[in-house]
Amino acid sequence: MDIHVSKATVFEPGRLSLSIAAVALLLAWTPASAAESDDFDRFSLSLGVFVTDRNTDTRLDGDIPDSGSDVDLENDLGFANSSSVFRVDGYFRFNEAHRLDFSAFDLSRNASKQLERDIEWNGEIYPVDVLVEASLDLNIYKLAYTWSFLRREQGYIGASLGLYVADIGTSIAADSLGLSSSSGLTAPLPVIGLRGQYDFAEKWSLRASAEIFAVDYDQYTGNLHDLYAGVDYQFTDTVAFGLGINSVALDVGVDKANFAGDLNWKYDGALLFVKFDF
Repeated sequence: MDIHVSKATVFEPGRLSLSIAAVALLLAWTPASAAESDDFDRFSLSLGVFVTDRNTDTRLDGDIPDSGSDVDLENDLGFANSSSVFRVDGYFRFNEAHRLDFSAFDLSRNASKQLERDIEWNGEIYPVDVLVEASLDLNIYKLAYTWSFLRREQGYIGASLGLYVADIGTSIAADSLGLSSSSGLTAPLPVIGLRGQYDFAEKWSLRASAEIFAVDYDQYTGNLHDLYAGVDYQFTDTVAFGLGINSVALDVGVDKANFAGDLNWKYDGALLFVKFDF
């Protein structure tokens, strides 16, 4: 079986430039280093609503490579372009310089539509006018170690190393014809990045991060970018409210004996959250 998703340009200069500019603002600090202390938050938890806009083109071949149809999940199968999902982010800090960041959210979708053209999917022909039920299960888990190599009274800049795990499953079925097919893949992708925070007013701070992945080794090829920029308002010593923007694009290929193909998707979204610091 061969899963192929049509390739797209992943590293978009405009969005990458905006993220770099956001992180660059963190450099507007006084040159004096902040003194080491034990007065810092050990644990932070953000609970938010992630409003996403998504674009997904897929291809699933059967026994004959490149025999399937290129399918736009939104236009061809009726998937919603935008949806709101619950999202959890946070970190655990060992000391001022070292911490673990984590994130988890579910971008799964379902749809039902009468086809407007023939689609070949995993060796089966789904003809025009047939009613199909389709699903895309997409769960995202992120874990990263961050070292804050530059710390000031007004914030920090840190380098990160971690995993971006995408748990993916697709299915399509036409009950009237007795046709159905499903496939899945879990892709743990190593990422490196840069993240930071700049406190530009008494209760206001800017946070930004950029994570990237690129590999061309043995059975695997691919690239990823994950960009974030947002503003927090510290309501109390332990509670903050915030608004952020997150842009992610992934293109990964696998060429193994039991699995071969490409997976590509892109999503952009606004994140509204409340953050608890302990």
